This record gives sequence, C-alpha cells and structure tokens, in this order.
Amino acid sequence: MELRDYFTILRDRWILVLACALAGTLAAGLLTLATAPTYEATSQIYVSVQTQDGSTQNLAQGSSFSQSQVVGFADLATSPLVLQPVVDSNGLDVTAEELADRVAATVKLNTSLIDVTTTAATPEEAAFVSNAVADSMSSVLPELQRPLDAAASPVRITVTRAATEPTSQSSPNTRVNVAVGLLIGLAVGIGVALLRTVLDTRIRSAADVAAVTDTPVLGSVAYDASAPEDPLVIISHPLGVRAEAIRRLRTNLQFVNASSRPRSIVVTSALPGEGKTTTASNLALAIADTGSKVVLIDADLRRPSVARVLGIEGAVGLTTVLIGNATIDDVVQEYGTTSLDVITSGEIPPNPSELLGSQQMASLLEDLTSRYDVVILDTAPLLPVTDGAVVAKLADGALVVVGATVAHRPHLESAVAALETVEARVLGIVLNRVPNEKRDSYTYYDYSLGKDDKAPNASKASKARGHKARRQTVGRAAAAPEGR
Repeated sequence: MELRDYFTILRDRWILVLACALAGTLAAGLLTLATAPTYEATSQIYVSVQTQDGSTQNLAQGSSFSQSQVVGFADLATSPLVLQPVVDSNGLDVTAEELADRVAATVKLNTSLIDVTTTAATPEEAAFVSNAVADSMSSVLPELQRPLDAAASPVRITVTRAATEPTSQSSPNTRVNVAVGLLIGLAVGIGVALLRTVLDTRIRSAADVAAVTDTPVLGSVAYDASAPEDPLVIISHPLGVRAEAIRRLRTNLQFVNASSRPRSIVVTSALPGEGKTTTASNLALAIADTGSKVVLIDADLRRPSVARVLGIEGAVGLTTVLIGNATIDDVVQEYGTTSLDVITSGEIPPNPSELLGSQQMASLLEDLTSRYDVVILDTAPLLPVTDGAVVAKLADGALVVVGATVAHRPHLESAVAALETVEARVLGIVLNRVPNEKRDSYTYYDYSLGKDDKAPNASKASKARGHKARRQTVGRAAAAPEGR
C-alpha cells in the first residue's frame, strides 16, 4: 500500500482510532486514580578524607581517594549495615530488606557527593527516612575505613543537605500517564484499523474490484435508503444522482465494443441482495428513454422480482412460453408509455436450469433479439445456482452487479470465473449501493422453489393483459392433442 492508502484507511476508520485513543486515555486516568500516591525526599552527603597536613599533594590524594570510595558507599546505602540501625532506632514497622526497596543512593558524576532518595506514602515519612538513612551512613560507613590501631577513621561523611517534605507526589504522574495512555490508544487504534482493512475482503470501491479482476467498472450507483420503496429512479427521480449513474452505465455500455454492441445483456450478481433486479429495471428504462425498443425479461426463475419492482402482473411469462403454452406476443406487456416491453417470469418451474438452457430458450432469445434493439435479462445470482451462467452463455454479454460491502473479493472472483467457465462475455461490473453497508449472506435471499413474495397491486391494464394471457394459455392447452 502507498502512503495515501494509509491516510485513506485512517480517514475511513477514524471513529475506531478515536475510540481506542479515548479508551487508552480513560484507562490511564482510572489506573492513575486507583494507584496510591507516593512521595520522594532527597538528602545529600559529602564524603571526604582527613589528611595529616594541608599540603596540596595530600589534598589531591584525599580527594581522589574519596571519589573512589563514594560508589561503594552508595551501594552500601541499601545494605542492612546502614538500614538496620534506622529501623531499630526509629521503630519502623518494616524490615531492613523491605526498607531497601524504598531507598536509592546515586553518585553525582566526578564528585564525592551522594544523593539519598527515599520513597514513602506521605511527605513527612519520606523526608524523615531520607534524613535517617543519611545520618546512619555518616556514622556507620566511616568505621569501615578506620584502621585497627587508629582512634578515628580518615573518612568523614557529612550531611550537606537535609531532606525536606516534598510538596507534590512523585507518582503516579497524572499528565505522563494520560499522555502515555493516549499514545498507546492511538497506536492500538491505528493497528486495529490497518489489521481490519487487511483482513476485510468486502468490496467497497473500484480499487477493490481491480484487485480481483481486470473487468472494467462501468457504473457506480450510490446507496439510497428509500430504494426498496422507490426502486425505479429513472421514473421517480430522473434528475437524481442514482438516475444519472444509471444513464452513465447506459453510455458506457455503448463503448464496451463500439463495432459490435451487445444486443442481449444478462444482469446478474454473485450473491442475492446486491440489487441486480433494480439495476436491470432502471437500465432497461434508461435505454428505452433513448427511443430504442427494449424488452426486459425476468429470467430469475428461482425468486423472480421484476413484476414486483415494476408493479405489473406476473402470473404468465417466460416459463409459459418455454413450455409451449403461450407465444411471445401473448406474454409481452407494454410498460406505460415508454418503448419498454416486459416479459415476467411466469410460474416458478421445478427445473429452472433445464428450461433456461433449453433450445426453446435459445430460440426465444434469438427471436427477441430480432424484434428489439436491446434485450435485458435479469437472472439468478451466480453463486447459489447455475441459472445465471446458463443464460449468459446464450446472450451477448453479462453485467455483474456488486453490492458494496455485500460481496467479498472471493465472491466476485468466483462469479467472474463462473461466467468465464461457460465462455460467457463479461461486459463489466456495476458497483451498487456505494458506500453504505449491507447484509452479506445467502440466507437473505430464499431460493427455495415455490416461494415468492406477494406482488403489489398491478394496474388495471396489466391485470387485463394477464387475464387475457391466461385464457389464451388455457385454450391452447385444451386444444392441444393428448400426448403433446
């Protein structure tokens, strides 16, 4: 990924990053509040060596000797030799070993000075213990350097600065803790955002499509919450953004192959619920708006939806023609005042794949192609069943509708592969419902045979055409010789 890709990820997932940063800050704040405060106090001692005379040479030697001893004296500050007298003389309720954990002695560089720092729960105790340890060091440590036959030690330890009660706690440091919590939260948030992006295979943009297939994206339709109740935007909102996206798709289709424009186009998808029927219906209306004669066929014989979307009668249609109980003219329905005709699915058959792959289907498609400028076929999704690929093989090409955040990359890859396996021509991809999230499961689209949604009330003209077609179908069936 390029640098701008990382910025895009952070922009898209800024809520996650912000939530992690706030969580880290809050956790640090709560931890700070739950931690008992401690205080530090520091006293200072000076190590010197007494010389027999005040000559410069002896003074220099004494200074060098004292500096060589301070490191050892600093280490002894936490030993029982120094701390046990502090515990005993002051009646402290701790052992010398426990007190050692609260005492630290450090030597200032190139000096004979030792800082004695103690930590305690109160300012008073911190100052008291620090001074007590310094006093113990000044009395105990020089004896370690006293010769056996000498009355006094040549080493002298002097308290140069007594510890005072601190005015503020040394820990926890609220500002530092909160800042660290914020930084950790940001780091975790950014890491989680990047990880989710890497692991998330849902298709959201044309770049995601390009990562799967070289098939061009011919259109991108924005998400609209009102689409289920108002699917035909070409009619209801002809100047809207979604309608313009459909018209752009119509235009792009004309340039897929300028020398041999597709006349019969399958509109399908990888998964159910990606908006293929709505796309097919609007595309058919958009092409009809140019004056072209268009027929829209509901070739989804598992879960047909064209009649419901267009609000027309769907009792007879494609299956009625394929089984020989009606002609094309019997089932074709004019849609309003447009140059669009519609052939609904008819009754759901027990053998959709066989009907769609039959010679009757090939002959019907050839007949319709000779009558109309463009034939649009809405088929079943490619992954649950093979119907879509079967029809696509008979048509001039197929459009694959991809619901943004519905289909994953493997889904699109499998869908394109299914079409290529039957040597169907993949015209392009249509990104639908960009950029909002949508469901991503087969179970939302019931492909059980015999199940169908109740269609909305059809127009009187549509009902009349449907009743007429049924009467003609019944008449032909009665007149047909037995054994047909």
